[in-house]
Amino acid sequence: MKTQISAAVHEGGNAIDDETITTVHSDIIRSHILTRLDGPSLASLACASSQFHALSTEENLWHNVCSSTWPSVNHPRVREIISTFPSGHRSFFSESFPFTDSKSKPLTLDVNALSLPTELISAVDIYYEDKVIYSKVEEMETSSSWFLCSPFWVDLIDPKDSAPTPIKDFGGSKYEAWLQHLEENLSLSCIVIDPTRKKAVNVSSRSAVSLQRHWLTGDVQVRFGTVMEGDGRRGSSRELVECKVVVTCGGKEGGEMHVREVSMVMEDMEGKGLNGKESLVILGGVMESGRRKKRNGYKGKETYEEFEERKKERKVKKERKERALDLVCITIGLASFTTFGSAMLLN
Repeated sequence: MKTQISAAVHEGGNAIDDETITTVHSDIIRSHILTRLDGPSLASLACASSQFHALSTEENLWHNVCSSTWPSVNHPRVREIISTFPSGHRSFFSESFPFTDSKSKPLTLDVNALSLPTELISAVDIYYEDKVIYSKVEEMETSSSWFLCSPFWVDLIDPKDSAPTPIKDFGGSKYEAWLQHLEENLSLSCIVIDPTRKKAVNVSSRSAVSLQRHWLTGDVQVRFGTVMEGDGRRGSSRELVECKVVVTCGGKEGGEMHVREVSMVMEDMEGKGLNGKESLVILGGVMESGRRKKRNGYKGKETYEEFEERKKERKVKKERKERALDLVCITIGLASFTTFGSAMLLN
């Protein structure tokens, strides 16, 4: 029923007869229609008429949408922060649901131009077959010199802990098919919140962009990532950067798998990690820009693959330049040696 209503809403004006719907009491619309819609459908309906806009912007509706979409936002600290957003949960959803747009006009990011946040909060939800299997809220103090100068690395689950999942580890002949199944059915949301600016951004690709098994431990590492604008300088190693979240799952063959590690890092086009200060500037710039696009897990993987291809091209060009430089150095060295030898013979 909810899917049918959402589909009708997205079909546009032909699906909604304004003259007929105005005869329906607002309490019926509110309790029997609006409560059945997901976030995108509710946002679309708000644009249909002034009546729908008034009904669709009620805070309790968006509170329920956010809570059902991301169970982690039910954390008391996150609820407190969302209440300070301009339009509460509606503002939070509009910033956290869509992807960041890495193909928009480059950001002009200046470390000294942006005041860095003193705290960031990460709200993480992991889903298997669209059901939540793990939720966590991590609060990060970001003002210390240690955080600003060290590589940006956030552990979103205590390394000593692990979270059980309903996922079964199948090996043998079913291994490849099982990996494909896991890649298609494991998804993740990772919302980074700036409590001071009342801003948020979802840095996850929702669907996995890559999956591999660790060569030593045998654990499965599922990678989610978002490509963001970096310093905007064409040809720079930080023209684009990737914020990646890696979920590591492990378990015995045929047994239940556990989430053992969830980590978030920022890397440039050479695979080098950014430090805390650089990462804060980029995240802050993305939040402030407000540039978002419709969420699509497959598009996220395409963007990641394009980013990886550009990284490979950059690596090849760099190796060519280094080989050419080595050849020049060898040539100069040989010429110098020959000149020195000739001079010695003449003397």
